[in-house]
Amino acid sequence: MRILLFLATNVAILVVLSVVFNLLGLEGILAENQVDLNLQALLVMSAVIGFLGSFISLFISKWMAKRSMGVQIVDPQQPRNDTERWLLSTVQRQAQQANIGMPEVGVFDAPDPNAFATGANKNNALVAVSTGLMRAMSKDEVEAVLAHEISHVANGDMVTMALIQGVVNTFVIFLSRLVGFFVDRVILKNDRGLGIGYFVSSIIAQIVLGILASMIVMWFSRRREYRADAGGAHLAGRNSMIGALKRLQGAAPEASVLPEQMAAFGIHGSKPKGLRALFMSHPPLSERIAALEAHQDLAAR
Repeated sequence: MRILLFLATNVAILVVLSVVFNLLGLEGILAENQVDLNLQALLVMSAVIGFLGSFISLFISKWMAKRSMGVQIVDPQQPRNDTERWLLSTVQRQAQQANIGMPEVGVFDAPDPNAFATGANKNNALVAVSTGLMRAMSKDEVEAVLAHEISHVANGDMVTMALIQGVVNTFVIFLSRLVGFFVDRVILKNDRGLGIGYFVSSIIAQIVLGILASMIVMWFSRRREYRADAGGAHLAGRNSMIGALKRLQGAAPEASVLPEQMAAFGIHGSKPKGLRALFMSHPPLSERIAALEAHQDLAAR
């Protein structure tokens, strides 16, 4: 249903673009300059390229996470110690509460207190915690962090992020190519194949549009963190979730140890300032804590 919704969104955007192009007379301008450009075919090609990378990343996300972070999977049949047994039982209970399949549970060696969830399917996911997080937090706080990650899985955030990235990739590719054709043929009047104007202008347009697209994707990423925090509070208790975030606030470093492709799925992100804050995958911990406390205050009234 989620995939169908995004496909429908793409079709709707195509219709809107066609109407806008007709109103602006863009197709007529291109035709007058002997540009035989099929906008629908260009959009389909852009969608194939744009979504292909996103879905490949999604489908290999568990494999990449295990490989890049050195995640040690906890054997559900033979946990090695009490900590592993507790992790398995906690995740199993929360997964049942969230009505999802039991994820794989893993631990990765890192001093940074962090955790992440990934996977192409909410019934076949991976939830992993760092050794630093296990050392820095109480069991109640670790339980809240696990609940936050389980909420990401239950909400289908990994799939949604891949779809949104695919949509913005599609239109970055489409619009940058369109700009390239317009500059090369209409402004520079090149009529011999694709000239230097096409390549330079399309590359510049792709860079600029890519930056704007990243801002959109990161805005959505920040919004979903509040929802995962609320889900974590529901599964593990609001006080435990607030306590875990406050613990992270005091212990989290300036930058996450998670690789860039996985940073959006960690419990916390980096702390950029100024314009770089527009590219944060996570809201500031202080704002997440305030949102939970405000919700708690409203519930108490």
